[in-house]
Amino acid sequence: MALIEGFRVQNYRSLRDITLGRLSGDREADPLTPLTVVIGKNGAGKSTLFDAFGFLADCLTVGVEAACDREQRGGFERLRSMGVQEPIRFEVYYREAPKQRPITYEVSIDLDQSSRPFVASEILRQRRRKQTHGRPFPFLRLTNGVGLVWAGEEALDIDGEESNEREPVQLTDTRQLGIGTLGTLQDHPRITRFRDFLKGWYLSYFTPDAARGIPAAGPQRHLNMHGDNLGNVVQFMRREHKDRFDSILRRIAGRIPGVTNIDTHVTEDKRVLLRFNDSGFRDPFFAQQMSDGTLKVFAYLLLLEDPDPPPFICIEEPENGLYHKLLDSLASEFRAHATGRQGAPQIFVTTHQPYFVDALTPHEVWVLEKGGDGFSAIWRASSLEIVRNMVAEGLPLGGLWYSDYLDTR
Repeated sequence: MALIEGFRVQNYRSLRDITLGRLSGDREADPLTPLTVVIGKNGAGKSTLFDAFGFLADCLTVGVEAACDREQRGGFERLRSMGVQEPIRFEVYYREAPKQRPITYEVSIDLDQSSRPFVASEILRQRRRKQTHGRPFPFLRLTNGVGLVWAGEEALDIDGEESNEREPVQLTDTRQLGIGTLGTLQDHPRITRFRDFLKGWYLSYFTPDAARGIPAAGPQRHLNMHGDNLGNVVQFMRREHKDRFDSILRRIAGRIPGVTNIDTHVTEDKRVLLRFNDSGFRDPFFAQQMSDGTLKVFAYLLLLEDPDPPPFICIEEPENGLYHKLLDSLASEFRAHATGRQGAPQIFVTTHQPYFVDALTPHEVWVLEKGGDGFSAIWRASSLEIVRNMVAEGLPLGGLWYSDYLDTR
């Protein structure tokens, strides 16, 4: 499963220009860890960073104009950083597998002559096989929907070399990402895999109230972003992956006292009720009666135990509604699943809870801070020598953050 080693955002709200991890050509920076956590004060830009991932994914699924106009965004001009006339830009540096050559995806989004958002440019780059130094070469290069693409697994735009795999491209709709169109063609397997990777990103907008809904009965394979199909996924897991589901129940019982079983009940009108058995009561409780924290922990474990998990999972402030002593075990669950091995998801979390950060290493944590100019800056906690030394002496990272040791570069 693909792993993002670096991510750059430019001109997106308060994110004037920030980079996490390693980008192409930067041999000094360390790549992102399989579990990456961003911390910061309220208003520092954590939600904006979370939404930047969502915006890029939305550009693929619904197009750039619809992505800009989604309710919480308010259009391109509200997204572009204040006082900036340059395009919004994203760069993703990732590997399809740990030992594969990395690929860089760059996209810029601007306004056309009609003041509508469009894809100004797209580039996919990769080094030649056995090439360890020098710049990677494009195998997709589009400007205003027009450009070239190189077919197959190896063809690249190499200076001074002619390639029979080179094809001209002219898209009919510059409000759609070129990877969305070209990725449907068998001749472009690398583009297809990147499109599928981006399409598979999972951003959790889970709300306990959504999970308390009563959906139509019927097993469903994956938890959706709001969690309103929680009961349907339970039906699927109990039927198709009973061992995994029993493992979830054992871990729930170890974290939330009293919960002995979780199952579903299908009503006469074919709707599914999620019910919880408590050791202290004869009759089960239904999801509508359960606490926010119980539903949230259960949903996260169900998401992590997906037999075919999303390649990239983003979770914003998982601590909301949870007892503080649950946060250490939740962070451990995230790390146990984000192993970096083939088939394991990469997990990206934003938080402002020191108890959650206590369970992390300085290398996994990034500090986001808004400057006096209104733009955000970011740095890795491990870049601070005093933090590395104090953690090595046994001091918890969340406590250091609480004491402001992480807020000064």
